[in-house]
Amino acid sequence: MDRVCAVFGAGPGTGRAIAERFAADGYRVAMVARNADRLHEFESAIDGSKGYACDVTDTDALQRTYHAIQSDLGNPRVAVQNAVGGSFGDFMTIDPETLRNNFEVNTMGLLHIARLAVPPMIEAGDGVLIATGNTSAHRGVANFAAFAPTKAAQRILAESIARHAGPLGVHVAYLTIDAVIDLEWTRQMFGDKPDDFYIQPAHIADECFHIAHQPRSAWSFSVEIRPHSEKW
Repeated sequence: MDRVCAVFGAGPGTGRAIAERFAADGYRVAMVARNADRLHEFESAIDGSKGYACDVTDTDALQRTYHAIQSDLGNPRVAVQNAVGGSFGDFMTIDPETLRNNFEVNTMGLLHIARLAVPPMIEAGDGVLIATGNTSAHRGVANFAAFAPTKAAQRILAESIARHAGPLGVHVAYLTIDAVIDLEWTRQMFGDKPDDFYIQPAHIADECFHIAHQPRSAWSFSVEIRPHSEKW
């Protein structure tokens, strides 16, 4: 039976890299994102992949999408919540609705994905749920008032899920990416930085793959990765 990995938030950086890494090991990969044209491009480039256009904040559409993945490819053994809502601003200047929207993507998105993905994994006695996070999940920087609270809540939710699902055979992990990811827009924002300032999407994907294949006697929950030069 084919192994299946579902990547939620299959964008051009980390999401695509995760899809490529699992596909390279023979997984059938379901890629979920809002941009249908980009997903079609990824399908053409990644063997064994299939794209599903869906917004993770639309719970009805998310349920239909997950059932389509199950019908087309089978129950995912690995599910990765990489979809992210982010913004900048302090608590006085942000639009409160932005905080609410980010919470829907980052925290509620994880909840709804987990409620779809984890029960079949429990039934099978095997499975992995990974949420990708960042530094904001651990500290409330002033200019991240609409973002950090939602990532911190996501991390705590992931821990709650892990404590429930782990004894039932499902590995849940939170991967903190304490770095600037090497993307076109981050290069523009930090154009004067050297190459080793950035973390590479392919290396993030390698760590996701490693987490997903840890032996049961040595599961990680909270994993942090950063470039060697990152101050922390």
